[in-house]
Amino acid sequence: MARFPRRARIGAGIALATTAALALSACTAASDAPAAGDTDAATATSVADFGTFADLEAAAKAEGALNVIALPRDWANYGEIIDLFTEKYPEITVNEASPDVSSAEEIQAAETNKGLDTAPDVFDLGIAVALQNTDVFAPYKVQTWDEIPDNLKESTGLYVGDYGGYMSIGYDSSKYPAPKTLDDLLGADYKGAVALNGDPTQAGAAFAAVGLATVQSGGTLDDFQPGIDFFSEMQKAGNLLKVDATSATIASGETPVVFDWDYLNGAHANAETGNKNWKVVVFPGTGYSSYYNQAINKDAPNPAAARLWQEFLYSDEVQNLWLKGGARPARVDAMTEAGTIDADLLAKLPAAPEETVLPTEKQSAAAGDLLGEKWAAAVQ
Repeated sequence: MARFPRRARIGAGIALATTAALALSACTAASDAPAAGDTDAATATSVADFGTFADLEAAAKAEGALNVIALPRDWANYGEIIDLFTEKYPEITVNEASPDVSSAEEIQAAETNKGLDTAPDVFDLGIAVALQNTDVFAPYKVQTWDEIPDNLKESTGLYVGDYGGYMSIGYDSSKYPAPKTLDDLLGADYKGAVALNGDPTQAGAAFAAVGLATVQSGGTLDDFQPGIDFFSEMQKAGNLLKVDATSATIASGETPVVFDWDYLNGAHANAETGNKNWKVVVFPGTGYSSYYNQAINKDAPNPAAARLWQEFLYSDEVQNLWLKGGARPARVDAMTEAGTIDADLLAKLPAAPEETVLPTEKQSAAAGDLLGEKWAAAVQ
């Protein structure tokens, strides 16, 4: 599936596991809380606006539906997460639309379906797309807001990082040698074999692949040109496949070497229907990390269900389900200190690169602009 970059927004050069504040936001006193049923869910910015969490649940159940989009079931354990929500709230029908579209196409779907009951209630987006579309989002702060690191959230809750990982290389070890450096992928061993997960002007994983190529080539996130130049050279060498990598193309062997997030590449290795010879490499040196972001459609047809979904995603239970999917949850530090993290799953994650960079909002926006101007010509 093609997605746009889910990067944290403040401060490059920090590792994925940043220290989170531990105190939860103070709850609104019961005497100050609105009575159940008095709240306009579309303007609610926290549970307190509903009165209690039970009032939020009641409002969402009354709506009876939740429209999600661009959530492949094999992406970071989304299948199990959606099924758990359905089990927990059988009164709410989860409508799963267009699982394989890009982040940009999520926004397009919201615009196309505005005013209809088919419009997406929530988004799962890369930071570059999120930054370009803040006017589409409704601010909301979940109850665990204070346990989400500041660098992973917009200050009013317009969009919030939730799960992330490191850019990696997955490869069919029965046919190709393990690449030890980025430049290895330019060699004859990988002729017509290397694919991206989408178009970097539209898809998060592909955007991050260019970011990784940039920093592995000695550049910085202030200028993605070295990464663009790397893939241009790969195209000229005949090694770049013009096929978007998916679970199906990996299982069939159509895309035997793939730039993708470590948790997605890892899933291809573990899936029963995947490739038993699939292995994953995170290059030494500087690594590239990113988080994907949750946001609520300000015109959501089911605004209470949208807010309940956000609360659900940032709960201990679901943060551990991201971990089960091989991704690193946003609240990992706070949950580790509180003893609520699944320590066994956490211990199974691949070792982090020696140094990790995480683009800022400014760097992501500049990179998006540069890719829009130069990518197509570089790889034609």
